Amino acid sequence: MSQTEPNFYGLGIAPAILSVIERLKFTVPTKIQFQAIPIGLQGQDVMGIAQTGTGKTMAFGIPIIQRLAQIKGKALIVVPTRELAIQVDESLRKIATAVGLKTTVLIGGDSMGKQIQSLRTNPRIIIGTPGRLIDHMQQKTLHFNDAHILVLDEADRMLDMGFGPQIQQLLKQVPADRQTMLFSATMPDAIMGIARSYMKLPVRVEVAPAGTMADKVTQELFIVKKELKNELLESMLNKYKGSVLIFCRTKFSVARLTKQLRGMKHNSAETHSDRSLSQRKEALEGFKRGKYRVLVATDIAARGIDVKGIELVINYDLPDDPENYVHRIGRTGRAGFAGHAMSFATPDQRLDVKNIERLINQPLPVADSHPTIPLEKFHHPKSPVMAFSTPRSMRRRPMRRR
Repeated sequence: MSQTEPNFYGLGIAPAILSVIERLKFTVPTKIQFQAIPIGLQGQDVMGIAQTGTGKTMAFGIPIIQRLAQIKGKALIVVPTRELAIQVDESLRKIATAVGLKTTVLIGGDSMGKQIQSLRTNPRIIIGTPGRLIDHMQQKTLHFNDAHILVLDEADRMLDMGFGPQIQQLLKQVPADRQTMLFSATMPDAIMGIARSYMKLPVRVEVAPAGTMADKVTQELFIVKKELKNELLESMLNKYKGSVLIFCRTKFSVARLTKQLRGMKHNSAETHSDRSLSQRKEALEGFKRGKYRVLVATDIAARGIDVKGIELVINYDLPDDPENYVHRIGRTGRAGFAGHAMSFATPDQRLDVKNIERLINQPLPVADSHPTIPLEKFHHPKSPVMAFSTPRSMRRRPMRRR
């Protein structure tokens, strides 16, 4: 390691935690970790702007673990989805258990009785989704009067999912004299309102503004008629041999496509909000271990999938929200690996593509055709977006008026 390369030494991390970090072979902190950890260790409020896959969990996790060794009480980490809660817990336990701290996960779809038993063991780090945390609060199985550290992770996603009222409820229950760390991919007015009302002079750390993508992800756009999507998809699954994550807009589309993929003899699993917690866990674990080569998901699962080495992300359907495009393709090209992302757009989706391009501040490279699909079938000849979907060499130049 060069002397100028950042490392975890010198950030104020205690020797006991540094030794665990070293054993885990974490050597170089990410940008958000390098900037946020020293601030968090001092007990200051932090407002972090960073995309998924940038190492945010340890950016707030290391300060939480070290500060809980110094103060009484517990830390409450609020996240939007079950998958993300489980992922955060898996990451933090690697360090927390080594220094004698217990964690617990409180999420919908899991047994309340089992969670109550876990709370009786006095865990000091509680990770949960807003709805289930409110359930425990109302049943008086969990109190927040000693939650001296509060983390709101993926705050923009929680507001998008309609959790605003629950977040307000939780913020009113935790002590006013606390440390608050808020992390979000974007900073809309609603997030700024939370910061103004509930945080004390937060230090703003911004390392990956909206639209920022992983450096090693290449992108490709196919303009294809709806009825030819499966034909194109099958050809791509035969071309790429590694693990593939496919995104659809709706739960129904995910279930239907998964069934079709199995019919094509592709080993596939599905994850969306209609699946039980055990089904979602099994699908994600099976995908991680290689039991399933293909995982089909909705956007609700996009920020909870942290699997190294995903070779290909396919947007079978373009997302409703352009920002979800960045979150989706951020599932590949992680941890230093290269990755590829391709999107299928129908000829009438020009505006959706333009909105994505505006967000990421670059054009999506359009594939002229694919060898398995003839050009006249691949594009829609009568589409008003012919210039958008046709190879440059075939486009007519507009006549100049004289």
